[in-house]
Amino acid sequence: MPAETAPTGLAPDPREYRRRLERQSDAQIDAWAMELMRDVSIRRGVRQVVSGFMKAARLDEGGLARVFAAGGGPIATLGRTARGEPMVPAIQLFFLVRGIRSTTEDARARLIDYLVSGFHELAFI
Repeated sequence: MPAETAPTGLAPDPREYRRRLERQSDAQIDAWAMELMRDVSIRRGVRQVVSGFMKAARLDEGGLARVFAAGGGPIATLGRTARGEPMVPAIQLFFLVRGIRSTTEDARARLIDYLVSGFHELAFI
């Protein structure tokens, strides 16, 4: 296998993956973030997506609610798990990507951070 490729075909490591992401358009970053959310929610659960996104995007629970609503998500559907953790309906995860774009000046960097945080997930998807 050539040195520039990895078993996933994406990049050999998270640093190179970040460099490659930084060369992509905003539309591509958004599409890949939504795809990662969808795929991880199927494989590991929606709660993993929400917590991972909150961490990578540096959002607290109030920030999550603002981002979700700003992205077009109906706030009445933002809920909590039995353990009190914030939860978003699986089919509405994409509102988080739209919302982060409309509420933060550094949305691109936060979305890239989210994608890089999922680098090791991509090998399984």
